[in-house]
Amino acid sequence: MNIKKLIAVLAVFALILAACDAGGGGDEETTPTTAATDDGGTDDGGGTDDGGGDTGAQTGGSVLDEVIARGTLNCGVNETLPGFGSKDEAGVFVGFDIDLCRAVAAAVLGDSEAVSYSALTAAQRFEALASGSIDMLSRNTTWTQSRDGELALTFAPTTYYDGQQVMARAADGFDSGSTLSDLEGAVVCTNAGTTTEKNITEATQAVGASITLTTFEDFNIVLQNFKDGACDAVTTDGSGLISRKSTDEPAAGDWVIFPAVPISKEPLGPGTAQGDALWSDAVRWTVFALIIAEEQGINSANVDDMLANPPNGEVERLLGAGDEKQSAMGLPADAFYNVISQVGNYGEIYDRHLTPLGLERGLNALWSDGGLIFAPPAR
Repeated sequence: MNIKKLIAVLAVFALILAACDAGGGGDEETTPTTAATDDGGTDDGGGTDDGGGDTGAQTGGSVLDEVIARGTLNCGVNETLPGFGSKDEAGVFVGFDIDLCRAVAAAVLGDSEAVSYSALTAAQRFEALASGSIDMLSRNTTWTQSRDGELALTFAPTTYYDGQQVMARAADGFDSGSTLSDLEGAVVCTNAGTTTEKNITEATQAVGASITLTTFEDFNIVLQNFKDGACDAVTTDGSGLISRKSTDEPAAGDWVIFPAVPISKEPLGPGTAQGDALWSDAVRWTVFALIIAEEQGINSANVDDMLANPPNGEVERLLGAGDEKQSAMGLPADAFYNVISQVGNYGEIYDRHLTPLGLERGLNALWSDGGLIFAPPAR
């Protein structure tokens, strides 16, 4: 090979390496792994087998068009967090985040059951979205600067405001008044590929407590190690600790959650890949529709009456009874009617899955009730 050909080959090879480095990426906590394969989902095996291909941002089209043509929404979810994302006894995905997938499918396809779920670990979720294996991520994911920028995610509105806490055993001397200083010398376990790793490290260092941090990719493994005594404490979002305490605690009072004031801000919500405004708007406004419906007193039981006799212009527009705005977004005029009639409003979804766990609305109450849940007007 002459020198000119050698230089040309080396240049092409350099371009290929650069392209590989630019795809996917990772935030400061983790380097995402390869996207998950099908982990079940719909009755016929589900998964992402029929979802293949690139995202709309990669092909120049919109994921919205791809979802409509495919007839199924590919949604990345959790299967280890009761209340948010898990499987029931029949193997069906259920939970708060699952219902957000169902709401988007109802808005786009008119069928809340037209969803193919992929169960993803925390480390897998971003690569799955970047690769186009899933159309949206609805898996208790925190909105952070690095994920918005370096990982090129577009976050929908925050659907659950949370904060990181710690869970330990009362038998080891911990109680609800314990502080991070009480973790001195403890083995603390958490999920790999999450913001919790850096949060707990920085927070314990700030109070001068030395801990040993051990991470596992699956939170079921984290919890099993805690049950077996290999971990003195576990840490994740407070809602996640309450969720697992409600289902796995050996006896009431055995496990305690602290500190009272969370050590971080964890705004959780769905995400899509950047570069596809049409698709991101569809997901974003589906979430807003859930919130507006609760604000306006529209629910799955009265939505037909509201459609027939809308009490005001916003309800009329939201339900597609008059000057609706959904068509300009590439959605059917009755998109949000379908969402509310098939899935319910934000409050219904919350009460269906989170209230039974003892998770009070708190910050997740409507703004008019002193919370942070707020939507722009449907105008």
